[in-house]
Amino acid sequence: MNWTIFWTAFEKIGSRYFLTALVAFLVFYVLLRKTKWPKKIQAKFPKTVDYLREGGYSLSTMLIFSFIIMVLNEPAIAPYTTRYQNIGDHGMTWYFLCFPVMFIMHDLYFYVAHRIMHHPAIFKQIHLVHHKSTNPSPWAAYAFHPLEAVIEQGIVVIFYFTLPIHISNLAIFFLFSIVYNVYGHLGYELYPKGFNRSWVGKWINTSTNHNQHHQYFKGNYGLYTLVWDRLFGTIRADYDQRFDEVKSFS
Repeated sequence: MNWTIFWTAFEKIGSRYFLTALVAFLVFYVLLRKTKWPKKIQAKFPKTVDYLREGGYSLSTMLIFSFIIMVLNEPAIAPYTTRYQNIGDHGMTWYFLCFPVMFIMHDLYFYVAHRIMHHPAIFKQIHLVHHKSTNPSPWAAYAFHPLEAVIEQGIVVIFYFTLPIHISNLAIFFLFSIVYNVYGHLGYELYPKGFNRSWVGKWINTSTNHNQHHQYFKGNYGLYTLVWDRLFGTIRADYDQRFDEVKSFS
């Protein structure tokens, strides 16, 4: 095992998570805590024990993510992956097209995996850890049970064995991913009033949408988009009403 790769991966994954969550926490949970605008989705704030639990499980998740990256880069495995280092090997066109392909693949993978983890037979054993944050904070972004962390990192394994993927594709994409994940758990809605009913916004996942999922445990299973929720009828019927309420003072 090449532990240098492990610690390098941990440094990159950890810095993305910590800096993004910390900035969001300081702005919305410290600086703007006592202001009336922006309006918090759930009026109450989590307790200190909630922040500690979220941070602890997020640390566990980052260690697991890093271990899987290390394994994928082992000499016995790495030659069989589709990862490459020279952009010229596949050209600039594919380099940029790779991002929307990754976006669609991850969005669909998450929706399917998320629906499965909500099955009553396995929910309490795996996904309940994440749902202990019924009023999530930015620190909940990676607060997964170890088995869920493995499932979440499964998309990286799929990327490594299906797409010609440049090393910087992964870094840039997962920077975007953690930023949007922190937004999804922010507890505040950043999109403007009426966005949810616009021709674009009706297909995009929002912090309000995901907050409802944490609060009620049912419906709103999407990650980046609402495409799959709308296609399979799993979006909550009260989503638009709740979004409008949250933005009522904007």
